[in-house]
Amino acid sequence: QVQLLESGGGLVQAGGYLRLSCAASGRTGSNYCMGWFRQAPGKEREFVAAISWSGGNTYYTDSVKGRFTISRDNSKNTVYLQMNSLKPEDTAVYYCAAKTTANGSSVYNTAAAFTLWGQGTQVTVSS
Repeated sequence: QVQLLESGGGLVQAGGYLRLSCAASGRTGSNYCMGWFRQAPGKEREFVAAISWSGGNTYYTDSVKGRFTISRDNSKNTVYLQMNSLKPEDTAVYYCAAKTTANGSSVYNTAAAFTLWGQGTQVTVSS
């Protein structure tokens, strides 16, 4: 079984930046597409970004394109989300998620596709 642990959340002013990390531990021998989702109070969980196992393919929701960058270091079993130019509407709990994939280039953007989830890390952007 694989466990996911997010870190790097916090409080930041609008226009600032944060970098989230998600470390995978346990039986990490399989190939995983990794994704980031977020959930704001009173709202449904939404997709933010995803990256293929190879790292060659990425996908972003429109609202974060040009501001957020997802990356991964498979040697460290870690995926990152660099968040720049943060806005108050980015405030949410951010979750890391993983999906096993036989294709190293596959990337997914729906919560239903992902089978492993972290506990989440709070990101708060003040205006």
